[in-house]
Amino acid sequence: MTGASASIPPLTVDILLLFAIVAVALFLFVTEPVPIDITAIGVMVALIALEPWTRVDAATGVGGFSSSATVTVLAMFVLSEGIRQSGLINIIGGQIADRFGDSPFKQLLAVLGLSGGTAGFINNTPVVAIMIPMVLAISKQTGVSPSKLLMPVSFMAMLGGMLTLVGTSTSILASDVSARLIGHPFSMFEFTQLGLVVLLTGGVYLATVGPSLLPERIRIDEELIEEFEMTEYLTEVVVRGDSPFVGQTVYRSLESLDVDADIVQLVRNDRAFTEPLGPKEIREGDVLVLRTDRESLMTLVDAEGLDLAPDAEVTDEQLATETEAIDAETEQSLVEVVISPEASLIGETLETLNFRNRYDATVLAIRRGGRVIHARMDERHLRAGDTLLVQATEDTIRRLSNDRHFIVGGRLTRPDFRTRKIPIALGIVAAVVGLAAAGIAPILVTALGGIVAMVATGCVKPNEVYSAVDWGVIVLLAGLIPLGVSMERTGAAEWLASVVVASAGGFDAVIVLGLFYLFTALVTNVVSNNASVVLMIPVAVDTAEAIGADPFSFVLAVTFAASTAMLTPIGYQTNLMVYGPGGYKFTDFVRLGGPLQLLLTVVTTLEIVFFWGV
Repeated sequence: MTGASASIPPLTVDILLLFAIVAVALFLFVTEPVPIDITAIGVMVALIALEPWTRVDAATGVGGFSSSATVTVLAMFVLSEGIRQSGLINIIGGQIADRFGDSPFKQLLAVLGLSGGTAGFINNTPVVAIMIPMVLAISKQTGVSPSKLLMPVSFMAMLGGMLTLVGTSTSILASDVSARLIGHPFSMFEFTQLGLVVLLTGGVYLATVGPSLLPERIRIDEELIEEFEMTEYLTEVVVRGDSPFVGQTVYRSLESLDVDADIVQLVRNDRAFTEPLGPKEIREGDVLVLRTDRESLMTLVDAEGLDLAPDAEVTDEQLATETEAIDAETEQSLVEVVISPEASLIGETLETLNFRNRYDATVLAIRRGGRVIHARMDERHLRAGDTLLVQATEDTIRRLSNDRHFIVGGRLTRPDFRTRKIPIALGIVAAVVGLAAAGIAPILVTALGGIVAMVATGCVKPNEVYSAVDWGVIVLLAGLIPLGVSMERTGAAEWLASVVVASAGGFDAVIVLGLFYLFTALVTNVVSNNASVVLMIPVAVDTAEAIGADPFSFVLAVTFAASTAMLTPIGYQTNLMVYGPGGYKFTDFVRLGGPLQLLLTVVTTLEIVFFWGV
């Protein structure tokens, strides 16, 4: 180790109070009793309210909303929306399915290349949102389980986001913190050479070692009914003449009964009726397809004048049938619908959302990772990454596909893609990146100009600008930025750095750099990546200065580590997005991500030393 070991300064009331705020925030980040962006606002309010000790006045506290990092991230969401609406990535996905469908290895390489390559220039979260339906469609065409592809897609999108400044909100925030602390913001391609090495390392690992480590959680040859373990939960009953159901609407028939059951289809004289089912009046002889468990089914049969239909076995084809109008527009389909991490309905239940009537769709099951939920679904609080098995018409499915709160599995194309705008959207993104890289204008200015250009050219409609932004991320950034300021002003960062220096016990600066990378990566797996950057960069900078190392190298180590949360599904948004569709267990992320996390710790640390020194 270079430099002298510093003595540990005394703990002041200011530092202790700030540590208490951080401890409460970390607890709330991990347990999530409220969304993490609300926790961030709570942190901001606490810092302002306790100004004499936290050194954060009102202007500094709300300054995160006007921070260049926050505004730039907001602008990048809109630019990413322009690419998404053009359908470019979906078109490439279709070509991958056609060209490499006969070779699982080539298919894996193509998918990894697409997710990693595109994430460097548009935000990696929408990249994965686009690629989930693409992977599910490819899987059905080629017979390769989506479990083998989706987690690698998420990991590559993370690593691809580190190719440029604008690939992820983490880098933009880190640049802002770095500029404030050491006067060195990131240029557009500041760390591209390191990002390429990291991306190639991850790509080789995922293409060679990855397939043997990832289990086949979802079998592609199964029908959706089997995949969601619905065989025991869907059955047909016949309405007898003495049933109290006769003369009642579907909506009223089950309303007063304390049973966990839904009527998902009504069959009358060989004609099937589905949504909207609520106002349909039940008649004698009607056949009802029920979603219920065995105990509730027996209660209904005994008390409500229903008989089990002979050979009552429900299939995908039976549920995906045409309704009364015998119209292609009213044909029912079964689809997987993933709840996006930015969805406003997270934390709600199907009941409070009035999901069935609001979306004209019936939820048959919920898959949360490797677990399938059937019982009391209406009472379950929805989470990001939940996969819903939905029965709906094509019109409803199109509406869900256009809603950024949902990712509809297996749907590669939409009729409303603005394919003629592809060259324009690409040109705008290239101009934003190029002008900032050439130093002609700051990225903040070029990105805002890109929003204007996207709207003026019709790549993004005016009413899509606000819906394109993940406001949870924006609020999270704005709420956490003053926490970093308080870490510096109170001396908390300096105190933690002195503890690190004292604990290092003469370790070489390269070892300390690697430990910072590893510790940040571990922290990021349980709290927000942006929170990790805000908390760790001030400590890393003070530690580097205390041991006579280059602070910028330590900033880079923390920045890259904060974008490689590969051990848990909750560590990064893209992991949550693939958790349900891949049917993964929590431990699957450790199985694939653990060795990669350690490999990247070594590779990233050595490459930082090689390119920038220490």
